[in-house]
Amino acid sequence: MKSVLIANRGEIAVRVIRACKDHGLKSIAVYSSEDRTAMHAHMADASYSLHGTTAAQTYLNIEAILEVAKSSGADAVHPGYGFLSENADFAQAVLDAGLIWIGPSPEAIRLLGDKVSARKIAAKVGAPLVAGTADPVDGHEQVTAFAKEHGLPVAIKAAHGGGGRGLKIAHTMAEIPELFASAVREAIAGFGRGECFVERYLDQPRHVETQVLVDKTGHAVVISTRDCSLQRRHQKLVEEAPAPFLTDAQNAELYRSSKAIMIEAGYVGAGTCEFLVGNDGTISFLEVNTRLQVEHPVSEEVTGIDLVREQFRIAMGEELGYDDPIVRGHSFEFRINGEDPGRSFLPAPGRISDWKQPAGPGVRVDSGFGNGDTIGGNFDSLIAKLIVTGSSREVAIERARRALDEFKIAGLATALPFHRAILQDPAFTEDFKVYTSYIENEFKNEIPQFVASATQIQSHAAPEHIVAEVNGHRFEVTLHAPEPVHKRHRAKAGMSGLKAGDGLSSPMQGTVVKIAVEVGARVEVGDLVIVLEAMKMEQPLMAHKSGVIANLTVVIGETVSNGAILCDIIEA
Repeated sequence: MKSVLIANRGEIAVRVIRACKDHGLKSIAVYSSEDRTAMHAHMADASYSLHGTTAAQTYLNIEAILEVAKSSGADAVHPGYGFLSENADFAQAVLDAGLIWIGPSPEAIRLLGDKVSARKIAAKVGAPLVAGTADPVDGHEQVTAFAKEHGLPVAIKAAHGGGGRGLKIAHTMAEIPELFASAVREAIAGFGRGECFVERYLDQPRHVETQVLVDKTGHAVVISTRDCSLQRRHQKLVEEAPAPFLTDAQNAELYRSSKAIMIEAGYVGAGTCEFLVGNDGTISFLEVNTRLQVEHPVSEEVTGIDLVREQFRIAMGEELGYDDPIVRGHSFEFRINGEDPGRSFLPAPGRISDWKQPAGPGVRVDSGFGNGDTIGGNFDSLIAKLIVTGSSREVAIERARRALDEFKIAGLATALPFHRAILQDPAFTEDFKVYTSYIENEFKNEIPQFVASATQIQSHAAPEHIVAEVNGHRFEVTLHAPEPVHKRHRAKAGMSGLKAGDGLSSPMQGTVVKIAVEVGARVEVGDLVIVLEAMKMEQPLMAHKSGVIANLTVVIGETVSNGAILCDIIEA
């Protein structure tokens, strides 16, 4: 293996590019039209356009990626996380093209990437499990039947998904049909497949996982445990290693079950076994992510093991040569997403007008973006990851407070204010009473909404780096020209995300994926009107008043701006 094509973007693409340099490998990047000036496209030894804008046209386009692999002379493919990383057909296509696949076999991906078959394997090796459907369900009626038999709440989960997308929790029977439809839409948008299954949802569980490596001989090791309980919309915001406040017996079961599941599946490579831990200490297997996790750096920091380079070694047939490593110290990862915690973490695309990252002992920043970059709405909201490590959990928390104070990002809303706030919350720092829906249910969110200054708004007209392409190969050119303003819906200053008078306005820039009403329909307060999608997450918009729908001008597939009036609700 001499050259690696990285079939991804953003932070993880940059992470793999750096590992390639450390390992003496040539790195080859691919990019969408939106990413032509992105950091990963600039840093790689060679970069090639995928000639498209959306995920389906680019990072989910198997044919286009393999064509670049052929034309660039790549001899291996690293999928990163998300996109095609857990797609068995992609893994098989890479192998069929005569390339090295840096990941588990297509067979293992099918067995464990499909959450239904993964549950069957977990049951076979005696891993703890809650009740769930044996196979994907055909419609919301089967979800309702399961809920009647096993009780609420229930989790509707994309069988081929991950990262919280395609996951919906139903607490009432009435919301099951819409949540099922939303889960299917998110699954198709994010992973290309919409099958979903159902399982009993543990109330107020912790999310605990193990980082596993398995070599070609079947030797499996657990690098560390991690706790990822601080989530919003079932997507992780803060992770830490090792998982704190577990008993020796719980740790032993997590290690044993994880290794047994991977070995039974014939797994080779890096993967993560995820579990829920109930208030009473009950452990329940959740799923296997057949790829590198976003939160892998915290495991690296407490063991000294470079997981990406271990992926390279395993892909080249090398044996691990060690057992479960000793875990030393404690590490946190804070996901710096482009979203507004002051507005319920709504996605917030925009342009970074200032960037000052922290440094010092125990501080690491993994980023795919920097000052001047635009964070668009077509892809995930992750901008950077702040990883902070100390000799103990307490020392790491103290250091993290300092590092977060140093981190400055201007021009768009980010999750930084939330991270600063959560490190002042005793439920997280001391008592550890957090669980997967703690942010929605108990976190006292007093974070103000993000308001862009006039300087930040003007910064959107900054000079732009343009890319010239010859046969798809990337070359940089810089043009000093303002960005034209030609949006159909222009938000008024101070009205961003507000519902004023009769108008139902968009709280964010997004794409209309569902319209639940028609002109003349009667709605009550709280009824679903429109569903928007941005950064691969859906946001339902509910009626802010009772009345009749009027002036409904948007259509499915249309992109609307922050503050755009989507329809009116008038008195009957």
